[in-house]
Amino acid sequence: MMMPRDVAGLIRVSLLWTAGLLLLFVITGLTIRAYLQHLAADELAIRSPNGVQQGLYVTIGGIEQWVQIRGEDRNNPVLLFVHGGPGSSTLPMSSGWRSWERHFTIVQWDQRGTGRTWGKSGDAIAPTMTLDRMTQDGIELAEQLRTRLNKHKIGLIGHSWGSFLAVHIVKQRPDLFYAYIGTGQVVGRATFERAFELTIARLQALARSANNVDALAELAPIASQPTVNEQNHSVTEKWSKALALPPVDSFDLAGAVSPPFMPDYSLLDWYYWNRGIALSDRLLRGVRSPMFQRDLASLGFEFSMRVLFIEGDQDYVTPYEPAERYFEQIEAPHKEFVLIHGGDHFIPFDRPDQFLTELLARVRPFADPTPP
Repeated sequence: MMMPRDVAGLIRVSLLWTAGLLLLFVITGLTIRAYLQHLAADELAIRSPNGVQQGLYVTIGGIEQWVQIRGEDRNNPVLLFVHGGPGSSTLPMSSGWRSWERHFTIVQWDQRGTGRTWGKSGDAIAPTMTLDRMTQDGIELAEQLRTRLNKHKIGLIGHSWGSFLAVHIVKQRPDLFYAYIGTGQVVGRATFERAFELTIARLQALARSANNVDALAELAPIASQPTVNEQNHSVTEKWSKALALPPVDSFDLAGAVSPPFMPDYSLLDWYYWNRGIALSDRLLRGVRSPMFQRDLASLGFEFSMRVLFIEGDQDYVTPYEPAERYFEQIEAPHKEFVLIHGGDHFIPFDRPDQFLTELLARVRPFADPTPP
């Protein structure tokens, strides 16, 4: 008969074996990840003699903010990508932009409260995360990039939240930019009201297919007056779950390297990425956010640089119709609205080659790469 002491000993041995196997599993996983990151670094390396491949902190708005600069030829025009989210650093998702770097010097920026910039300041930066302060951050960065990369002007791409921020940047300092490119363009409350209308329509279609009379009854009054408020949002959340409404923010990322294996992106960086998302979500999204409370029309419609909108006709996050109405009122030396058939909210990430084709045709020939 086994004694209690023997049972305790077996438990200790079992726990030690389990801990050992878990440790071995973790070590093996980290080793494989490090090896795949090494291969990715080799694949993404800039080797051209006049190329640039830098990642560094620069002082912007009194804090250190992370900037990445990559391109095969310093003589190429510069494009600063203003990420969306808010708080969604594009650093781990940008391997699909390798082809862009043959024609442009691409700058990525972890905005205030985002990613590696969050890693330097943490949540203490929260009181300064305002649209006005972040607009000034973008202006300061553009000025620094002109000096660092010896350019007279740079181009600005804004995606989603970044498109709203980017328009504020170019409107305040148009002299810094040769072009503005908006994608997943947010214009203000109208963008989210249209997205809400589309959500209701999709839910009604699912409810009709399922012959769900309860859902149809609850959705009908909202559909007749689709106001974005807490009560209506609660109803749509309820039926989105019950009817299994497919998410609108999922996409198939293009690029040679999957985000978990991007080189020089540590597990600590992923922690920063998630913490920045959480902070930005709390401060810069929702009905009290700048995107709801302000409207791009209030800035006026005059632009002194080329303006290009690249929008997807299947974008349910920031539907293209409000952006198109805003675009029609824009006065610029040259403007173009490109509607991508089948394109979603994430065209720069899931269709980077198609996005580049538009940049090469409509922006690259007119860029201002060097000082006059």
